[in-house]
Amino acid sequence: MRTHKEFIILDHAYFIHSPHNLIDMYRIFLLLVCLFSVLSCFSQQTLRAAASKRVITPDPLLPVSGGVGIPKPVDKKQGDLYVRALVLEEGATRVAIVCLDNLGWPSVLGDRSRALISGIPAENILISATHTHSAPDAYAFVDEQGNTGANFEYLDYCVKQVADAVNEAIEQLQPAELRMAVGEAKGKIAFNYYAPDLYDPRCGVIQVVGKSEKDIIATLVNYAIHPEVLGSKRGILSPDLCGPLCTEIENSTGGMAIFINSALGGMVTADNRGPDGESVGTWAECIRIGELLADEALRIVKDAPIQENPLLSCISREVSFPVESELMRAIIMSSPLGIKISDDFNLTTKVNLINIGQGQILTIPGEALPNIGYYLKRKMKGQYNFLFGLTNDAFGYILTEVDFNSFKRYDYITRTSLGERTGEIYIKNALELLAENPSPQAKQ
Repeated sequence: MRTHKEFIILDHAYFIHSPHNLIDMYRIFLLLVCLFSVLSCFSQQTLRAAASKRVITPDPLLPVSGGVGIPKPVDKKQGDLYVRALVLEEGATRVAIVCLDNLGWPSVLGDRSRALISGIPAENILISATHTHSAPDAYAFVDEQGNTGANFEYLDYCVKQVADAVNEAIEQLQPAELRMAVGEAKGKIAFNYYAPDLYDPRCGVIQVVGKSEKDIIATLVNYAIHPEVLGSKRGILSPDLCGPLCTEIENSTGGMAIFINSALGGMVTADNRGPDGESVGTWAECIRIGELLADEALRIVKDAPIQENPLLSCISREVSFPVESELMRAIIMSSPLGIKISDDFNLTTKVNLINIGQGQILTIPGEALPNIGYYLKRKMKGQYNFLFGLTNDAFGYILTEVDFNSFKRYDYITRTSLGERTGEIYIKNALELLAENPSPQAKQ
């Protein structure tokens, strides 16, 4: 008579040697191999990216805006206006970086585009403007009689083109890698009109590379400059120097170019000074400056190493600013766009902090002065740091309270800022975002 222990041994032997059970074990083995492969893929999720653009040149041409006031009539164009979109994805995180050829793009229009975009959280869609002074009015500024020169059909069209560009990029996402670099852009590109040497000459470049290093998906250029070579008074609709900049990069790389302005306030502008000191306001000068900046950006990023397995994160925070300026209150209250402002005259917008690979991006909802830009970059945690000005909103100039209403030179930028506390509130929130979130890093 067999003992209980002997029965167990015999049953075990039968299980091992049974053909049916051997097949079952083989199936389990294959299942485990597949499971480990899937888990390995998830642990090594690669960055995906795509870029898309749309022409937004009005036909027929529309008057152009260089700031507060009724737009100026035009009779010709130089270059086309575009909306350009770059979408990045890593793991469950997607981010869209969008820029339009315009003076600024208020969130009331940006939010309408966000509502038409599927697959990306609204707070992860960054919408900025190049700050050309030769594009149609997007703020619907009114005159003393309450009339506006804005064309609402055109603004509706742009809202849809933003969404179309982003949605198309989402559909075309592909595996990608990154190059990043920051360096001084050399040559006669920008200067500070108020104090020539008080500007940041550094140019930040993010290049998104496809399956091979020669397959460039997009090149993003981040640099502080007012694209106002032509301005609004020459009867020309134009992307200004940003057009030739993007064309030069696209011709050189085969991928899309996107320009994002930086801390350009007070008054970092294009260096179009002629030999006699007078401004050279020609399309040829736009080409000279734009192509020079493009060539410098490509030089800066040329030898940058590929970043392997870059992580991507996007944090947003709502920030409220008191509107203390009587001029800005009047503009906002009279705007037919329906810009939201509280009963106690506070505006709320979003500020983003993005970590991507070894880079860090901080958005600015306006035109910060260069000293603010220098300070923030010094406090940021990336090996490569980028400031995206005029992003998510464009609330005029952003000054520290010690700069506000100080030098006579600052009279204009003081009047066209929200108020004395804008800079301090923004800096406080930016520093808190930096303190509360980790440094950028690559996936191990």
